[in-house]
Amino acid sequence: MPTNPSFVRRHRLGSFGIVVVAALLLGSLGQVRAQTATTVNAGTLTSGDRKFVDAAAQGGMAEVEMGQMAQQRGAHAQVKTFGQRMVQDHSKANDELKQVASAKGVALPTTIGTDHQHHADRLGKLSGSEFDRAYMQHMLDDHKKDVSDFEKAAADAKDPEVKNFATHTLPTLRTHLQLAQSTYDAIK
Repeated sequence: MPTNPSFVRRHRLGSFGIVVVAALLLGSLGQVRAQTATTVNAGTLTSGDRKFVDAAAQGGMAEVEMGQMAQQRGAHAQVKTFGQRMVQDHSKANDELKQVASAKGVALPTTIGTDHQHHADRLGKLSGSEFDRAYMQHMLDDHKKDVSDFEKAAADAKDPEVKNFATHTLPTLRTHLQLAQSTYDAIK
């Protein structure tokens, strides 16, 4: 081995540099593994929680779409006001659900689903007082189901953020149910 002090100093610095680079690479690899594990774990919801999240997303989008229809096609001022409230409240809830899903690495449905689409298509063929009665009957039935589904999720959801979303949204849905009933009674 050469005893030249300059060679030894360069060799030691070179070895030190390799050790530093190796440590940095291993540290980065650890961070990537940790981020990947977090993403994979975040995307795992129980099947019940996932079913609820998907249904809530589709239902929320449907409420917005049909609420817009009510504002355009409805005859009664209360129906139009109710539709406006549906657009406002369900748009807000949809945004909150998107945040929960994003944090979990879950992709939400992008369409309202066949059942909701069937109702929207049927309502799209109506106008005036005929629309008002059909829309408010649907809103009454739909919000009864929504309240029941959200109560179940608030009690049974395994994921704390999904449970919190259901619990936080439930009072608004109960108010919607009361408004749907009073509006339906007013237009009969």
